[in-house]
Amino acid sequence: MSITIEHDAAQGRFFTHVHGHLCVCDYRLRDGVMAMTHTEVAPELEGQGIAGELVRAALAHAREQGLKVRPLCSYVQAYFRRHPEVQPLLA
Repeated sequence: MSITIEHDAAQGRFFTHVHGHLCVCDYRLRDGVMAMTHTEVAPELEGQGIAGELVRAALAHAREQGLKVRPLCSYVQAYFRRHPEVQPLLA
């Protein structure tokens, strides 16, 4: 599945729409730290890699902007455990 992820910096959100459902990865930015607070994908879309794509986009943005990341969301915490290559981003 090919999805397009958008970034709404004013809302602190990476998002996409899949089959009419809004899928999000929310964050708060403070003092150079992106606190990733919430990731949500509709239950009927789970298991398709959408949350992972949202988190990857957010982490790529953090890397490009020189930000550190504080994973407050349980999904993002699990992502960090599964992907040691992103460990250098941890705040």
